[in-house]
Amino acid sequence: MSRLSLFNSPLLLGFDHFERALDRVNKAGADGYPPYNVEQTGENSLRITLAVAGFAMAELSVQVEDNQLVVRGRQVDDKDRVYLHRGIAARQFQRSFVLADGIEVAGASLDNGLLNIDLVRRVIEPTVRTVEIRNMGKPMRQAVERTAGKDPA
Repeated sequence: MSRLSLFNSPLLLGFDHFERALDRVNKAGADGYPPYNVEQTGENSLRITLAVAGFAMAELSVQVEDNQLVVRGRQVDDKDRVYLHRGIAARQFQRSFVLADGIEVAGASLDNGLLNIDLVRRVIEPTVRTVEIRNMGKPMRQAVERTAGKDPA
């Protein structure tokens, strides 16, 4: 079964990475564990806070893969403990966030069972670049002479 691409138009050249990002977002939104918040902490900064109670710092990893922030947690099951009731699950998780271009991870910290990941947006200065148009049918010298008002011999 072939699927219809949103970016199939010949006018949308180079947008295939957006389509891959949309696919990743669609796949990542299925599981609700662990719960998280996203807050704006400044004009160009964000913080993602994940509730990871019960996880030690060594059991968590934060990685950036392409434009995707991936947070993983894996608890080591203690074989020496005997549980009479086990209501706190020791399950592994993977939570992914697609980062927009220009968003960078500034750092991460673990505080009272909350994993804080700070993000910053680089301020990109707009640039204007002029592209030279060349006359491919005639030598450059003749094109320059014509624009100067001279008649080529």
